Amino acid sequence: MMDYTPDEMMTIVAARQLTDGVSCFVGIGLPSAAANLARHLHAPESILIYESGTIGTKPVALPLSIGDEELAETSDTIVPLPEIFNYWLQGNRVDIGFLGGAQIDRFANLNSTVIGTYDNPNVRLPGAGGAPEIASMAKEVFIIMPLKKRAFVEKIDFITSAGFLEGSHSRTDLGFNGSGPSIVITDLGILRPDPESKELTLTELYPGVKEEQVQENIGWKLKIAKNVQVVEPPRDEELQKLRELKKA
Repeated sequence: MMDYTPDEMMTIVAARQLTDGVSCFVGIGLPSAAANLARHLHAPESILIYESGTIGTKPVALPLSIGDEELAETSDTIVPLPEIFNYWLQGNRVDIGFLGGAQIDRFANLNSTVIGTYDNPNVRLPGAGGAPEIASMAKEVFIIMPLKKRAFVEKIDFITSAGFLEGSHSRTDLGFNGSGPSIVITDLGILRPDPESKELTLTELYPGVKEEQVQENIGWKLKIAKNVQVVEPPRDEELQKLRELKKA
């Protein structure tokens, strides 16, 4: 078994969530790495969509941005930006939205706008892009973020992308098309929303990680499932392909 880093574990676990044939709206960074790894290993018929308008793209190397020329060169087609949102997202044609953020709270709401107040922020972040629409309209949302206390907070400074808002049925009350986040993949384990309260709950740990380590890196009292499972470690072929993608 090859040695692996926490980031590699997180990316591989995220890739395992994608099944073959799904349409996936992909963000740059960890979501892109996970989605392309899945396409190379077990989901060759997955349709990867980027906000630049590329559909069915098959990059050999991980793209640096949504404007990376390889996304266009290897795509099945390129459509105008309004069509991505009007036809694909609003038309209920995106199975998975793959997102990350700077902050997340216990109900999987995401912040990628500001740290601090909106009018006088400590840090102004890259902003929303298409994330709010993806979070509200994709049939299902996967979130991938390294587990850090400054990111997993009791209350986020700004809701950029809606998870389950205040929990329970508050999301469905607003009539969002998508079902919301189904999984939060971190570098220590996996969180999933409670079926009733929608509060994120620790359901799986990575090999060698303790529940206490997860709690230490979260800014609220974490709910823990009765039977927390241990995730299978990365297989050699998964690690090899991920490293090839990063080097290409």
